[in-house]
Amino acid sequence: MGVATSTVRAVNELTAQWADVSESGTVFSAPGVWPLLAHLAAGADGVARGELAEALGVPARQAADAARELFAAMGAMRGLDTALGLWTQRTLELKEEWEAGLPSDAHGVLTGDPAVDHQALDAWTVKRTGGLIDRMPVTLTEDTRMVLASALTMRTQWLSPFHEVELETAYEPWVTKPRLGLWRSSAVLDRVGVADTPRGWVTELKVLGNNALDVHLLLGEQAMTPGQVLGAGIGILAGRYAVARGPQLPYGNVGPGLRVEKMRCTRPEPPSLEVTTAAFHMNASHDLLKLHRLFGLTAARDTSSGHFPGISDFPLAIGSAEQSTMAKFGALGFEAAAVTAFDAVAGGLPDLRYVTTRISAAFDRPFGFLALHRHTRLVLTAGWVTDPLPFPAYDWEDER
Repeated sequence: MGVATSTVRAVNELTAQWADVSESGTVFSAPGVWPLLAHLAAGADGVARGELAEALGVPARQAADAARELFAAMGAMRGLDTALGLWTQRTLELKEEWEAGLPSDAHGVLTGDPAVDHQALDAWTVKRTGGLIDRMPVTLTEDTRMVLASALTMRTQWLSPFHEVELETAYEPWVTKPRLGLWRSSAVLDRVGVADTPRGWVTELKVLGNNALDVHLLLGEQAMTPGQVLGAGIGILAGRYAVARGPQLPYGNVGPGLRVEKMRCTRPEPPSLEVTTAAFHMNASHDLLKLHRLFGLTAARDTSSGHFPGISDFPLAIGSAEQSTMAKFGALGFEAAAVTAFDAVAGGLPDLRYVTTRISAAFDRPFGFLALHRHTRLVLTAGWVTDPLPFPAYDWEDER
C-alpha cells in the first residue's frame, strides 16, 4: 500500500497513547489526527516544532512527506474514504512550499462570518463522511484565520455474518435491560487467540471484512483498564506479544471470556468456534487541546505569539483542535467515521458416540476494538464498548 512501516508504527503508537488517557465508552481515530499534526509540524518552529515531532514519533522535517504517504495509502484502501481540507481567510498569505504539500483541491476560503463559514464546513463534513457525521468539530470566531481538517470513513461487510440474539451476560450494568447480541459459529479456529501481556491476559478475536478492513475485538482480565487492553491489542499487532491461537489452546478456561471443551455429538463434526458479542453504535467528541501534551500542542496553543512561520508570515497559534467520531458494529458489518479539525487563530437423550472440540468466545462485558487495515496493520479507529445497543422490543401491533 506504499506506507512505511515506521509511519504505521508511529500512528499506532499514538492510538495506544490516546487509549491510555481515554475515558471508558469512547471511539477515536489517530489517523484522523496524525496527518494534521504532521502538516502543522512541517510549518512550525521553536518549541512547538519539537513538541509536535515528539508527539508524531517522526522528525519534523520528514512529517509532511510521511503525512502525504499515509493519506495516499489510505486513499488506496478499499472501503476507506479520506479527505483533507484547508480553509483560510483571503487576506492570509500561505507559504508556497507548505501549501504545495497539501492536495491541490483542498484549499477553500473563509468569509470571516462564523455562521456562514460553519455552514460550508458542515456541508464538506456531510459530503466527505456520507452523512455519518453532520458537523465540523471546530470552534469558529472572528479571529479564525485558518482551518485544517481531515475526514475518514470506513465501511466493511463481514465475510461471515452474525445472527442477532438477545445477549446473555452476568455483567450487572448490562443485565438491567436486554442487549442486542451477535452470535456466529465457524470452523476457522485461528481467528481467536489469547496473549499473555505485562498487564494481564487478553483475548483477541479477528472479525474479517470483505475488503481487507477488519475489526479485532479485545477482552482483558476484569482488573485491566481500557488503555491497558487496547494497548495490548496494539502490541499484538506489532508482534510484541505472542498469541496462542485456537488450534493451539488447551482445554478449559484459557483466557478472558474464552473456553475450550470436548463436546459429545451424534455424528462426526469438525471443531468449531462459537462467538458471542454485543452490537454497538457509539459516538464521541474529543477536545484535543485538553490532551495538548499527548498531541504536542502545548506551546502551539499560546496565542501570545506565532508558532508556524513555515505556514505564513502572519503569526498563527492553535485556537481549537477537536475530533468527532462514530462507530457501528452490527450483524452484517462495521462502519466508522472521524472528522478532525484544527482552527488556527489569531444456544430426549441422543446417541452421543462422537467427540469434537468447541471453542467459545464471549465478549459479554466491556471490551475494546481496533478497526484496521489487514495488510498494513494500520489502526483506523479504536474504542471501548460500555453501552451496547438495546435488544429491540417486539411490537405485537405489527402482527395485527
